[in-house]
Amino acid sequence: MTKVGVARLKAQLSRYLDIAKRGQEVIITDRGRPVAKLVSLDGTERTDARRARLIRAGVLIPGSQRLPRHFTKPLRGPRVGDAVLRALLEEREEGR
Repeated sequence: MTKVGVARLKAQLSRYLDIAKRGQEVIITDRGRPVAKLVSLDGTERTDARRARLIRAGVLIPGSQRLPRHFTKPLRGPRVGDAVLRALLEEREEGR
């Protein structure tokens, strides 16, 4: 559950809509007092049912930021898979 004041909600509405779409409740406060709740409508956006269930159960907490670019790019460097496979096959042939 996330709490947000009216002024911040107005300034960052897209962010809080995304939070609600992911299955979390957003409590809207006016001068510190809860006045409304922003929740996702069922069936409006198809999400992974298992992921949504884990979020509702509190087992999974969705990230709030994007992953850095280097997390999604493949690693640079020599391919080691071919050499490892070749060494494994040689060992099998030798009976080790």
